[in-house]
Amino acid sequence: MEHVKTVATNRKARFEYFIQDTFEAGLVLKGSEIKSVRAGQMSLAESFVEIRDGEEAWLIDAHVAPYEQANRYGHEPRRPRKLLLHKDEIRKLWQEVRQKGVTVVPLRAYLKDGRAKLEIALAKGKKNYDKREAIARRDEARANARDED
Repeated sequence: MEHVKTVATNRKARFEYFIQDTFEAGLVLKGSEIKSVRAGQMSLAESFVEIRDGEEAWLIDAHVAPYEQANRYGHEPRRPRKLLLHKDEIRKLWQEVRQKGVTVVPLRAYLKDGRAKLEIALAKGKKNYDKREAIARRDEARANARDED
């Protein structure tokens, strides 16, 4: 039985990008970092995934709050963190990212059976008119919900 607890979500990602394909990646964390993640002290806002030389994937700019009890053995809150993916997955991401307008964004961080995982996605940036369309749909749904009450 799988136990999954969502720790952080990147709420802006689905608004800013069209999601094409998703992957599950493991996160390499230090001891004080996993303690903070388990406490829900993680933010994916403004973070992104970088593929280096088609060999390694790194999570850049994700914020993991310092763990209070770690004292001097703590961690840097915004340090780059390595992602664990299969070689063929990294190769696929690398090929896609080299195309114009395609990037890799983190969607959510979660704990799966006690291990830190990250859901990442191949994404293509939305234009302003696409965003306006999404806002209009959201406002319409909100108005409909208000009318039903």
